Amino acid sequence: MAADIAAILKNLSAFYDFSGKTMVAAGAGGGQFAEYGRWVRRVTAVDLDSKALETLRAAVARLGLNDRFAYWQGDFFDCAAAADVVLFEFCLHEMDDPVRAIAKALELAPDVVIIDHASGSPWSFCAAEDDKVSRSWRAVTGFSIERRAEYACEQRFADFSELETKVRPQGEESLRRIEPYRGRTEIVIPMAYALAWVRRRGG
Repeated sequence: MAADIAAILKNLSAFYDFSGKTMVAAGAGGGQFAEYGRWVRRVTAVDLDSKALETLRAAVARLGLNDRFAYWQGDFFDCAAAADVVLFEFCLHEMDDPVRAIAKALELAPDVVIIDHASGSPWSFCAAEDDKVSRSWRAVTGFSIERRAEYACEQRFADFSELETKVRPQGEESLRRIEPYRGRTEIVIPMAYALAWVRRRGG
């Protein structure tokens, strides 16, 4: 698989100082980024998907970070956990109303950090998420942005079958877009991602 998670975590920790803070992590299920539990005092992990949260629980246990995490399954808009910072983990583009999602996050915390695919990323095109990604970053511009940065990494797949398995949940359009890779091995697709730090106005 795919992206260099260690490099993404390094960039995330350099972008914003999470040390000792309480965090609400939106879209946290899956556990790829659970290492950030080492930086913070407490994480409330929010996800709609119960299976994804179970995967996160297992990752947290492997890392020995059980005392740092609490779990909340449900719609982010129903979450009432106050914190120092809300982190959107590659999920803002999946939300039906990203403007409302950021506004909700700013009710929970004075700082919001968004990490998500960047507009124009070849990987978001292959995943048929390019329109949603562009929409979510347009939403961010309506808020008070303290800092923004963009980074590059890659999605790597041993062969077309592995790539196809990865994108299949994205639907028929995504399967159509990856057809040029059919028959290839050692597939590398550039993945640009961006970070933004949004602050509560007057905060």
